[in-house]
Amino acid sequence: MKSDGSGGLPFVGIERVVAAPLFGESPPGGWSSEIRPNDSIHTLIAVHTDAGIVGFGSVFAEGELVRAAVRHLERFYLGENALEPQRVSEKLHQNSFWFGRGGTLTHTISGIDIALWDVLGKVTGLPLCLLLGGRHREKVMPYCSLLMDEPVKMAEEIAYYRDKGFKAFKIGWGPFGRVDDPKLDEAIVAAAAGQLPTGGRLFVDAGASDAYWPNGLKWAMRTADMLADHDVGWFEEPLIPDALEDFVTLRKSARIPISGGEVMTRRQSFLPFLVQGAFDIVQPDVTKVGGISEQMRIARAAQDFGVRYVGHGWNTALGLAADLQIAAALPNVDLVEYIVGSAYLDELTAEPYTLDADGMLDIPTAPGLGITPDPRQIERFSPEAAALFLTEAAS
Repeated sequence: MKSDGSGGLPFVGIERVVAAPLFGESPPGGWSSEIRPNDSIHTLIAVHTDAGIVGFGSVFAEGELVRAAVRHLERFYLGENALEPQRVSEKLHQNSFWFGRGGTLTHTISGIDIALWDVLGKVTGLPLCLLLGGRHREKVMPYCSLLMDEPVKMAEEIAYYRDKGFKAFKIGWGPFGRVDDPKLDEAIVAAAAGQLPTGGRLFVDAGASDAYWPNGLKWAMRTADMLADHDVGWFEEPLIPDALEDFVTLRKSARIPISGGEVMTRRQSFLPFLVQGAFDIVQPDVTKVGGISEQMRIARAAQDFGVRYVGHGWNTALGLAADLQIAAALPNVDLVEYIVGSAYLDELTAEPYTLDADGMLDIPTAPGLGITPDPRQIERFSPEAAALFLTEAAS
């Protein structure tokens, strides 16, 4: 680490950014145009520095798109100080307005931002939660995120993961709301609720950001009533993402909390939904929204509006690591999303995530994100895995 030459402040220069798409075991998403195992939907990011320190991040986007975005952004991040994640990320946002604000460029900046925070944590020797404001908790409850299925199979899945120690569950997408059968929707929810552990929690995600979502406000209002009868904890994405006025109407009428925001990016997109009272729970995704820097801004703004924050986390082990650090740094965060059955979450790190006897996850205390990506594991899923870890000298 060296001085920046202007008053002796520490400087760790960004030498390059590497993008490594993951292939081979992409989990199904329940989408109308389903994800195939060899589709690239998650891309890992590594920020290499002149101090030999590498930070890691994760992007929800197809690998070729992320690589193109990394190249496009290169002139704005090369030579920048990796110890200034918020400033550098904002520079990337400010200089990409005309070429993809809210799309692949913003998703890619998310991964770079996460990796820059990881570098800062490693240089300072601190877990990110301390750099983000403090450590409100040592553990947090993961909710088991599952696709919906027909009732018998749904009950079997809930029971299976209940027996593995999960206490909270979110079910969504699949046939729910897509086959014009309210009785089937209710049967699926009832089957899942019947398999919860004592004190267990159930959440429902309609997934109305799916292509050509067929339902509107009246469907959402009727369905919210049905979910309230089954003590569902929140109704997620019940309307198409841009239906702001309908979200406001639904939130006022529904007997259960309404949540959403996973497809929105940058803090500016969330402001109308917070100001007009569209959500009870806001759910930005750290691998899409602009990274840790934006996620923290949105979560704190939500707190000022009396809106609860629960990060959306349909991503990788590195995305979950970021979610855990954010959950520690904020008050009143009691849940993180955990996609079960995904190799990209369970098999990318030296030490896998494990539940304790109470169904909780420890929040890592090691520097940065607090986890160690495993090169041998990652190379099973990415031909570019080695480039994530090679230093400039070795490459």
